[in-house]
Amino acid sequence: MIQSRDGSPHPHILVIGAGFGGLTFCQKFGYSEARITLVDRQNHHLFQPLLYQVATAGLSAPEIAQPIRSILRDKPNVTVLLREVTGFNLERREARLGDEVLSYDYLVLAFGGVTSYYNHPEWEAFAPGLKSLDDALRIRRQALLAFERAENSNDPAERQRLMTLIVVGGGPTGIELAGAFAELARYVLRRDFRRIDPRQARVILVEAAPRLLGQFSERLAAKAVARLTKLGVEVRTNVRVETIGEGFLRLADGTRLESANIIWAAGVAAHPLSRTLGVSLDRAGRVLVNPDLSVPQHPEVFAIGDLALVRDQHSQVVPGVSPAAMQMARHVARIVENELRSGRATASSARPAFHYWNKGTMATIGRSAAVAQVGKLEFNGWLAWAAWLLVHLVFLVGFRNKAAVMLQWTYSYFTYQRGSRIVTGIGDSVTDQPASSRTRSAA
Repeated sequence: MIQSRDGSPHPHILVIGAGFGGLTFCQKFGYSEARITLVDRQNHHLFQPLLYQVATAGLSAPEIAQPIRSILRDKPNVTVLLREVTGFNLERREARLGDEVLSYDYLVLAFGGVTSYYNHPEWEAFAPGLKSLDDALRIRRQALLAFERAENSNDPAERQRLMTLIVVGGGPTGIELAGAFAELARYVLRRDFRRIDPRQARVILVEAAPRLLGQFSERLAAKAVARLTKLGVEVRTNVRVETIGEGFLRLADGTRLESANIIWAAGVAAHPLSRTLGVSLDRAGRVLVNPDLSVPQHPEVFAIGDLALVRDQHSQVVPGVSPAAMQMARHVARIVENELRSGRATASSARPAFHYWNKGTMATIGRSAAVAQVGKLEFNGWLAWAAWLLVHLVFLVGFRNKAAVMLQWTYSYFTYQRGSRIVTGIGDSVTDQPASSRTRSAA
C-alpha cells in the first residue's frame, strides 16, 4: 500500500484546474480510498466551446457553466478549494496556495491555457481574448453598447467606427465569432434601431496564414470562406497584424482599420504558472511530458490538456481541444488508480503510453452552417451544423444546462432572436463611456 506523505493511510491526489481535464479526472477516478483535492480560481466549470455564444448574445453565462461542487457532490472523497496556486516545489511534492502549502502524493496539472498575443501583451488592453465568462461578458457588453452609441451619434464616420467589429484569428473560434456577430447585426438587431441600420455594420476577419481553418482541408476552408462572405463578413487572409491601439488596428500591408470592437482569437499559450514548475517547456510554455503524460524526473506529476505538449502515435502534436484533455485525464486516472490499488508506484517507462483518438473537428458558421472533418470524412452545411449541435449538447455538463441551451437554440432558430442582450453598468450616459472601457459588468 502506498503511504501518504502526510502519514494518512489515504493517499492524497492534488488536481489543479477544473477545466475539461481536471474535472474528468475527478469524475473518472474510481479508487475511493484516495483523497482528491481540486483547486481552481473559479467556482464553476466552463463549457468553453460555447463561450463565443455568450459573447455574441446567443446564450447567457449560467447556461454554459455549472458549479464545480454541484458536479462533484456525489464524490465524497473530493474536496474543492476556491483558491489560486502561486507556485510548486516538485522535489518536496508541495504546492503553494499563497501562505498555505499542500503536500501531495500525485499531482495532476490541468490549469489550461491563456490568450497569447505573441510578445505584444500591450494589445490586450485594446483587443480582449475569449477564455473566460468575464471575457465573454466584456465583449458582449462592448459590442452591444457600440450599437447604442452609434444610434446616439450624428457623425457618419463615428457611426461607421462604432459599427465595425474586427476578429483577429481565422481558427474555429475566430470564424464562429465572426459568423455569429454578422448574424447578430444582419438578422437580430436590424429591427431594434431607428436611426441606424445594423445591416450596414462591418465584420472583418483577419488571419495571418494564407487561409482560414488550417487544421481543416482546403475544401472545407473554402466552404467556410464562402459562408462567411455570404453573411457579409470581410475575410482578409495572408496579412498579419502590426499594431493595435485605442480604436484601431494596423495591418502589415499598411491598412489601418478603425473599430470600436477588436477581438483577439489568434493564439493560445500555456498558463504562466507552468514557468514556476522548474521543468522543460516549449516556447508556448507547455510542459514536455513523457509518453505516459508524466513530467520528466517526476513520475508522480502529470500534465494534461493545453498545458502539455503531447505527440500522438503518428508523432503529430495533439491539439489543445476538450476531447483531447478528457482523453488524457482518463489515461492518467487509470494509471494512478492501478498503482494505488496494487500498492506499487511504477516507473514512467513501464507505464502505458497515451494514445490519442482523434474524433474529428467541427466549427459552426452561423445558422444552419458548419464544417466537420472526421478522419478522411468531410461534410458541411446543415448536416454538419446538426452534428455540431448534437455533439455540444451531449458534452455540456448538467441536465438544466442542456435543456436551457436546447430551448434557446430552438427559440433563436425559429425567431431569429437572441435573448441575452441585456447590458448593465452603463452609468449616466452611454456616450460618456468609451467603447474600450474595461468594465466587466454585464447581465
